[in-house]
Amino acid sequence: MNKYMVFDIGGTYLKYAVMDEKANMLECGRIPTPVEGIEELLQKIDAIVKGYKDMYTFSGIAVSSPGAVNSKTGFIGGASAISYIHNMNMIELLEKRTGLKTSIENDANCAALAEGWLGAAKNTDYYICVVIGTGIGGSIVLNRSILKGASLHGGEFGYMIFGSPLENPLQKTWSLTSSTHALVREAEKKKGLLAGTLNGEEVFQLAEDGDVTIQQCLTAHYKKLAAGIFNLKYSLDPSKILIGGGISKRKEVIDGINKELKQLKNETATLDIEVEACEFDNDANLIGALFHFLKEEKCNR
Repeated sequence: MNKYMVFDIGGTYLKYAVMDEKANMLECGRIPTPVEGIEELLQKIDAIVKGYKDMYTFSGIAVSSPGAVNSKTGFIGGASAISYIHNMNMIELLEKRTGLKTSIENDANCAALAEGWLGAAKNTDYYICVVIGTGIGGSIVLNRSILKGASLHGGEFGYMIFGSPLENPLQKTWSLTSSTHALVREAEKKKGLLAGTLNGEEVFQLAEDGDVTIQQCLTAHYKKLAAGIFNLKYSLDPSKILIGGGISKRKEVIDGINKELKQLKNETATLDIEVEACEFDNDANLIGALFHFLKEEKCNR
């Protein structure tokens, strides 16, 4: 069975794994993401690959990366926490350094591909992932391929204007009004606390402890998320809508969103809309990066 070296370039850690073509993880680890620049990153990746070459023969390298990744050209546009990876051909650089065929894909897209391959959207032809965290992003997947759009912004759901468009519309996007970050800031405001006093875990703990003000914040939060998901369902009409991000691991969040979605139905809006939690968490980007490599390899045969 073929073996692959898989990397997930994150803002804090560079994760890596030796995987077979069925996504079995044979080796894994992580190191702090290099901060000096692209040369240090290439050196670290090459050293990790060489460290396993005595044990495995690799068929290629699969990479998950932040930014607007053009998986065909290897260039990464947009912006991310790792500024030095942008505006250069990462595929060419990695292939030249390691001597191995390389593929690269955006990290959120990798997570979505993982769900369609082996996770919550397995055997689903058309689905979307909505990732909720500091902001809101996601991916649109059709027939196991990411719909990236003309400007590589497909799935950037957080840019949807979510408020009166007549007054500072770009200050009322779905990300700014409905992300986990927005929930925490709203909870602090309602409690009369300074910004930065609470975090997401503490907000949910207060709700569990019976804080009525925080419980009301959560209900309002679920309504905002449900409204955005309603819009996505009626504009894209996917077979499944998956929710990702740390907040998705809480059953009460999925239940809360679905409760509000049930209220958004009448004689005109007749669809039954429901969300599910993504199945994968920390390994999703690695699994999806491998799937992307295998898919490209198959197409190029």
